[in-house]
Amino acid sequence: MPIVKINMLKGKSAQYKKTLLDCVHQGLVESLHIEDWDRFQRIIEFDRQDFEKPDFKSDNFMIIELSLFPGRTKEDKKNAIQIITEKLTSALGINEGDIFIIMNEPPLENWGMAGKQK
Repeated sequence: MPIVKINMLKGKSAQYKKTLLDCVHQGLVESLHIEDWDRFQRIIEFDRQDFEKPDFKSDNFMIIELSLFPGRTKEDKKNAIQIITEKLTSALGINEGDIFIIMNEPPLENWGMAGKQK
């Protein structure tokens, strides 16, 4: 059950954002073998003054944070990063240098669903 948070500058179209979400989700389906319904994603958009980035990054720069159940292998995580990046560069023309992905793996006792601790 990955929880996806995408931080980016405001100004992209609804279609761009839908494609972005689809690319990330499909990358997780292919690399981590999650179920297709397992789609918990959000885009958080920032005004330029609230989203600091290096000058050499474009306005397409984004930070993708993935919270995952623990236990995935280093290879699984590597594949997820590569596949998501490839999908975003192919579908949206985003330079791979503008895609920053971080994965967090909170212990299962830190997950709560439907009022129950995992």
